[in-house]
Amino acid sequence: MTAASAAAPVSVAWGAATDVGRRRSLNEDSYLAAPPLFLVADGMGGHQAGEVASATVIEEFARLAGRASLSIAEVQTALRAARHAVETLPDGGGAGAGTTLAGVAIADVDGEGYWLAVNLGDSRTYRLSEGVLEQISVDHSVVQELIDAGQLDAASAARDSRRNVITRAIGAGSDSEADFWMLPAETGDRVLVCSDGLPTEVDDALIDTILREEHHPQAAAERLVREAVAAGGRDNVTVVVVDALSVQTRAGRDRFDTMPSAAAAPDTAAFDEIDGDTLPRARARA
Repeated sequence: MTAASAAAPVSVAWGAATDVGRRRSLNEDSYLAAPPLFLVADGMGGHQAGEVASATVIEEFARLAGRASLSIAEVQTALRAARHAVETLPDGGGAGAGTTLAGVAIADVDGEGYWLAVNLGDSRTYRLSEGVLEQISVDHSVVQELIDAGQLDAASAARDSRRNVITRAIGAGSDSEADFWMLPAETGDRVLVCSDGLPTEVDDALIDTILREEHHPQAAAERLVREAVAAGGRDNVTVVVVDALSVQTRAGRDRFDTMPSAAAAPDTAAFDEIDGDTLPRARARA
């Protein structure tokens, strides 16, 4: 689909796809692909209704769809409302469940188009820009902490039994803060938002190849999902692909580099035991 509003700081085309995978009977992923928001939420909870938690978060953010752009304050307000909605889910209707959240909002900074990226958990956001694919988000996971500490390399991390243990979430007993990044958008940018079911099965090299070969974002999203399922489909997989068709700029104004927000300390709150793909830190240590 395409949005080409003159009022929007970034005019975009987008596509989205999701699949339950080969091993699960329930898809606990939810997504939002409606300007100015492109988000993926990966529910965790299994019998505790992770699908309810992820859908609840997406429904809260969907209230902002249709606007030309969003500020970080507006995204933070929606995040607080989403957290409250998940934390107050009733018994038998999702109580105790949780979800990750990752993606981008279109933002306007002094008349220029930006990507405002948000992340909680191990769903991911990538950007293909000027020929380079980079992971914007940083996984909130035990394995990522071990990589950062130099105790684990990327190859070993892909096989590590703790790879699905996350350290931040919405709900599931976590009150951790999200990470935010503000990135200047460029015409030709391609942003990928996905649940961890994609990188679990498809490495970054193939993701890069597919994003370059498939010209339409819907085709790219569908192919990425197919590849993940064909490679094993051990988890639900959801993909949103967004292309920047044009970006509003102010002539003569220098743009600044990517600005990560101050990262919150990793959450160590105990989670209840869950039987979904994403596991709580407390259970993994048991």
